[in-house]
Amino acid sequence: MDKTAYVSDICSRAKKSSKEISLLGEKKKNEMLLSLSSALRKEKDYIIEENSKDLIFAKDSGLSSAMIDRLSLDEKRIDSLAKSVEFIASLANPVGSVENMKTMPSGIRVGQMRVPVGVVMVIYEARPNVTVDIASLCLKSGNVAVLRGGKEAINSNKALYSIAKKVFSQHVSSEPLFLVDDLDYAVVDLLLKQNRYIDIVIPRGGEKLIKTVSEKSLIPVIKHDKGLCHLFIDESAEKQMAIDIAVNGKVQRPGVCNAVETILIHRKFPYTAELLSALKDKNVEIRGDEFLRSIESGVKLVSSDDYDTEYLDLICSAKTVDSIDEAIDHIASHSSNHSEAIVTNNYFNAERFINEVDSSAVLVNASTRFHDGGEFGLGAEVGISTQKLHARGAMGMQGLTCLKYIVYGTGQIRS
Repeated sequence: MDKTAYVSDICSRAKKSSKEISLLGEKKKNEMLLSLSSALRKEKDYIIEENSKDLIFAKDSGLSSAMIDRLSLDEKRIDSLAKSVEFIASLANPVGSVENMKTMPSGIRVGQMRVPVGVVMVIYEARPNVTVDIASLCLKSGNVAVLRGGKEAINSNKALYSIAKKVFSQHVSSEPLFLVDDLDYAVVDLLLKQNRYIDIVIPRGGEKLIKTVSEKSLIPVIKHDKGLCHLFIDESAEKQMAIDIAVNGKVQRPGVCNAVETILIHRKFPYTAELLSALKDKNVEIRGDEFLRSIESGVKLVSSDDYDTEYLDLICSAKTVDSIDEAIDHIASHSSNHSEAIVTNNYFNAERFINEVDSSAVLVNASTRFHDGGEFGLGAEVGISTQKLHARGAMGMQGLTCLKYIVYGTGQIRS
């Protein structure tokens, strides 16, 4: 089968499956998810074995330690995946809920019902957990998922897909999940032309992937862009809180999209030296301005490009600001509209930051690492949308639904 026929076959089968999947009952979907959770734990050794092949390839390819961390699956992470699937099963299903029902002067009753989007395609890189997250969220919300992962995680993705496929096939005749395992870039171009069968496409990965999908897709795109996340340390910030949030935001998992990339420090914050020292003690390379270099000798001189760089590593840029206005202006100029946080004891500055910073999540006195579907009670996430149409921020089940109008009448005609 040539590549055009291969892509068309997968996408047309996905579309054919979407009607049955959209009509599955709550009990059936939950049974399928709980079976998947059990299978993940049962097959953990197989998953780890296949993941090890990807890790060897990643190390041989020179991927950073942070990127390898994103790729890694161990027993603890597999158990976390299984728990996430169980949590999704426990969540209320938005499909079928009716909103804004009202009676009009004509006597008709008008409302809006939540329905599945249909067929959701996700193109992603180096994150095998996405395979399970998307499969679970799409199933629970009545959607069919078409997944195309990157070469970095191909063995892990195939293993997780094969487990999910086997489980789901024991419950339904239609296929709720498809994996595109041809790694040729030409296949991505073909997938992006399948607007006849695919309802939305969600790219998750680096800037190049996002740009390619956005420019070439004939399918509506929900962008999950890079994470140029900022932390602003206000002059009133408590010392230990500021240090803890800065270190957590940068160090806990530097290779993920909600990690801090730029720290803005008020010039009058009295503990800047201690903050920089704490980051340095965690092996963070700090690229800062002359004022910060005068405080901490290990700080490298920042360049203008640094403020627009998603490092995904133990590197961060830092800048001294003289006011909250300057911090907000800097964020507006350099942010990818992902996640921004302020540490402050000033209520009015906290409210200004929330109201004036235009990102998908704005946090006060908390780490940007909390901008995550699991932490927000969504069970898991399709990703973090950095755009404003349809869905914004951590995108869970509700983001995989849309509204249709429903109208009840008693024979009314329009005069």
